[in-house]
Amino acid sequence: MYKVKVYITLRESVLDPQGTAVKSSLHSMSYDTVSDVRIGKYMELTIEKNNQDIDALVKEMCERLLANTVIEDYRYEIEEVVAL
Repeated sequence: MYKVKVYITLRESVLDPQGTAVKSSLHSMSYDTVSDVRIGKYMELTIEKNNQDIDALVKEMCERLLANTVIEDYRYEIEEVVAL
């Protein structure tokens, strides 16, 4: 079994109004040292072992459904879970 952590963020060239609003709120709360905020998504997938290449499988899921690759970048970490 695999545990996959997927991180999705807006590309640097895409405006992030939610991040801008959070930054503004932080500044209004006197957290003036925050220079930028970018909002993203985090997902954890549990995938059963099979004959498929896990890396290719996760990449395909990200490209087809999990991330909008026109405006978002993604990265992932794959951890093999060993049952005791």
